[in-house]
Amino acid sequence: MMYGYGPGWMWMILMPVVWVALIAVIVWAVARFVQRPAETGRQVRETPQEILDRRFALGEIDAQEYRRARAHLAGRDPDQS
Repeated sequence: MMYGYGPGWMWMILMPVVWVALIAVIVWAVARFVQRPAETGRQVRETPQEILDRRFALGEIDAQEYRRARAHLAGRDPDQS
């Protein structure tokens, strides 16, 4: 009698499935943690004040325009000052 063939055939089928699943989970985890937030579709939005500051720093607007826009953002009317 051969008693050694009990659960062996099941392990031969199950082990490759377990290894493929384990490798898939590892690849998914590495890809998930390596991604930067901008690549996931969640972009950080600048506030209007930050956009204004950046444009002034890059020289896109002059000091007078910067002060006028800043007063407008603060809710003051720069033309009445």
